Amino acid sequence: MLEIRLHGRGGQGAVTSAELLAVAAINEGNYGQAFPSFGPERRGAPVVAFCRIDDKPIKIRSNINEPDFVLVLDPSILRLVNVTEGLKENGILITNTKYSVSEIRDELGLKCGLAVVNASRIAMEELGVPVTNTTMLGALLKVKAIINPDSLAEPLRERFSRIAERNIKALKRAFEETVVDYHSSGV
Repeated sequence: MLEIRLHGRGGQGAVTSAELLAVAAINEGNYGQAFPSFGPERRGAPVVAFCRIDDKPIKIRSNINEPDFVLVLDPSILRLVNVTEGLKENGILITNTKYSVSEIRDELGLKCGLAVVNASRIAMEELGVPVTNTTMLGALLKVKAIINPDSLAEPLRERFSRIAERNIKALKRAFEETVVDYHSSGV
């Protein structure tokens, strides 16, 4: 089973990303589960979403405390929350940042695998807004072929209708532009 934790801010699409990924996995014939974890926070407050994917039925119904992957949609979260808490030994942090792998690794003292992409820039250029949810899914799929990227097209079209093609383009650009340093990761 693959377990993914997504960190973002309310309104950035962390919950939507988890749902889209789970739907795409289900459409491929796997099992998927997605759910948020937040209280009465308002738009802009930190939120966490979770996604599980497996080829067998998923019976566990709790938060993900030891994820295989952590996606950070908003770079400011890196300084507010210990996003690598519980990350599996071979896990990978995938973050939206304008900085390089070595700069992020040095600043945060990371030993885990790390992938970086300037998802904010891509989102602004492709969508016209700094909503990085679909962009970060492209980064995730660059790190690990959890699903076929084309499997996200249908869920994106259903969810975003008239702006779906721009989201697909943002996802593909992030896939191409993500820089991955597996470091100690065994993925």
